Amino acid sequence: MEFLELVKKRYSVRKYETKKVDRAILDRCIEAARLAPSAVNSQPWHFILVDDPEKVAALAGAAATGGAINRFARQAGAIAAVVAEKPNVIAGVGGFLKKRPYYLIDIGIAAEHFCLQAAEEGIGTCMLGWFDEKAVRQSLKIPGSKRVALLITLGHPADPTARGTKQRKSVEKMSSYNSYGGGGD
Repeated sequence: MEFLELVKKRYSVRKYETKKVDRAILDRCIEAARLAPSAVNSQPWHFILVDDPEKVAALAGAAATGGAINRFARQAGAIAAVVAEKPNVIAGVGGFLKKRPYYLIDIGIAAEHFCLQAAEEGIGTCMLGWFDEKAVRQSLKIPGSKRVALLITLGHPADPTARGTKQRKSVEKMSSYNSYGGGGD
C-alpha cells in the first residue's frame, strides 16, 4: 500500500465488532512499534497487549469513566496500554535541559507506528488519553512509580468500508516555507 493511502486509511475507530483481534496481528503491530525511532535510541516505552476479555472489560471500564466518554472502548477486541519507561541518561538530560518531554514524543511515534500497522491489517484503533490511570495500573499490575501514557483500543471496525471523515486544516493553514506564516519564499 502507498504510504499516503495508509495514512488516509487510519482513523480513530469508535465502533467495533465484538470479537478478538488475532495475536499474529498484535505481534506485527508490536514489531512496528519496536522499530520506531526515539531520542538517542532510548525506546522509553513498554506496551502491554491485553486480549483477555475480562481484562479488556476492566480497561474499557477504566477508559469509560464519567459515563459517555470512551464508552466505545467496551466493544474493543484488545487494548494496548503504553507505559512510559525511563529514558536513557542522555535523552533524559537533554529533555530536561531543553524543557521538551522527548520521551512523550517518542511514545507518540511508537504508538502511531503501532496504529498504522493495525490499519494495514484492517484493524481499527483509537488512542485514548482519558482514563483512570490508577485502575489501569492495578488491573495490569503496573508499579505505582510508572505512568501509563495512553491506551489504544483495537478491534474489527463495525463498518470496515467506513473511513472517518478527516476534518483537517488546509495545508496553507498548517504549514509554511522558510518562516512562520509563510511569505518567506
